[in-house]
Amino acid sequence: MRQAGKYSGFMMSGGISGRTGPHSLPLARIKKIMKKSGEDVKMISGEAPIVFSKACELFIEELTRRSWATTLQGKRRTLHKDDVASAVMATDIFDFLVSMVSETASHTEDGTLPEEEEIVRSS
Repeated sequence: MRQAGKYSGFMMSGGISGRTGPHSLPLARIKKIMKKSGEDVKMISGEAPIVFSKACELFIEELTRRSWATTLQGKRRTLHKDDVASAVMATDIFDFLVSMVSETASHTEDGTLPEEEEIVRSS
């Protein structure tokens, strides 16, 4: 008989409040994103979104840890988007996010792009 693996328990443990089940991210949203990934994706088993949910949680935790280290290097106690950008730039495994964080550098403080800001002012 097969032995339970290292990560087998995550599907049985309670979520954030115990009421949410084994996941803390919305499974319906994950399934929707999975279906949008390509026209060939039509059927998705019930377990697949749960695995993706856990993978997303682990990804967020790792990126947060690395971002927090940047925050502490700056002798601050609040994590900023620049800390996340620095963590992405400094870590090879996050290279797929580099274009996204470089785009956020061109945003203004209120979250709009510089072109959008001019349109808003002229209205």
